[in-house]
Amino acid sequence: MNEIAFPLWAWISFGIFILLMLAVDLGLFNRQAHVPSSKETLFWSVTWVGLALVFNVLIYYYALQYFAAEAATAREQAWDIALKFLTGYVIELSLSVDNLFVFLLIFSYFKVPKNYQHRVLFWGVLGALVIRIIMIFIGAELIDRFGWIIYIFGAFLIYTGIKMFREDEAEIEPDKNPVVRFVTRFIPLTKRYDGDKFFNVENGNRVGTLLLLVLIVVEVTDLIFAVDSIPAIFGITTDRFIVYTSNVFAILGLRTFFFLLVSVVEKFYLLRVGLAFVLTFIGVKMILPLVVWLGAYADGIRDSDQLDYIEEHYGHIPIYIALLVIVGALAFSIVLSVIFPQDKRERIGDVETEIEDDYPERQRK
Repeated sequence: MNEIAFPLWAWISFGIFILLMLAVDLGLFNRQAHVPSSKETLFWSVTWVGLALVFNVLIYYYALQYFAAEAATAREQAWDIALKFLTGYVIELSLSVDNLFVFLLIFSYFKVPKNYQHRVLFWGVLGALVIRIIMIFIGAELIDRFGWIIYIFGAFLIYTGIKMFREDEAEIEPDKNPVVRFVTRFIPLTKRYDGDKFFNVENGNRVGTLLLLVLIVVEVTDLIFAVDSIPAIFGITTDRFIVYTSNVFAILGLRTFFFLLVSVVEKFYLLRVGLAFVLTFIGVKMILPLVVWLGAYADGIRDSDQLDYIEEHYGHIPIYIALLVIVGALAFSIVLSVIFPQDKRERIGDVETEIEDDYPERQRK
């Protein structure tokens, strides 16, 4: 397995770059709450995907220099590192797309005005970046200390994938979420929106608006999704830098993709099946070395060197094959969704006509 050490300056440079891009986005293009136009969302979607691909090229050339001492294999090793980032990015982006369905339900449930949704997603992204980096370092540290835990992650992904195959999208019931109930016990909330403000002052007291509650629900939702997505990318690589940067680009892309795809995402109803397959496949990829090792041991092989050789050569799916399988599964699910469209009455977009208006009152009871 190729190993590479990204220096501290790479982490700092990446962090500064992301903060600058977010500052430009919020300070220059989105200082006032508004509904992003199709042109604007397309521009930022292409921008974030393009930046991710450029960053992938930079990783390739850095890895090429890093492995230059082994001239015969430097290009092959650099290509492997670059493919890991690309595969991780595709996985995280595709899993993040599943968030779109849930975010649409959340915004519909709370009847969030469209011109305030961008603000919720922006600050939700900042919270997600902090959540992801904490979970990534915890997960990587656990793998470093207890290598066998990767098999637990794999088994969890297989369980999650099978569960997604068998279940429809869960209903949004914030008043039953224990985290939301806990937070709202300590933060007094109003029952209405006040522009794009998260806080307001009423009777001399600082209180949260309904938009703050929406933000809390979005953050909790991302935390739940991170429990699936973080183990999934560890099935591709355990390099903290690659795992985090691919997550960041996927999350930032998601924020703009929401407005670009909100009108068509409901048509790709089979995408959830494709995502379930991806999770299951990555889980199998993670536990395959253990299965191969146990199979060889069951066949009577006891020599440790021979067992390690069998595991190394027959227990690992090449990264390029994993990428092709993942992209193929997602593309196939999208094509099938187009060929066999869902009944309009069953689409997620119709939820808005069925939601109730009294959530704040029910939540306080």
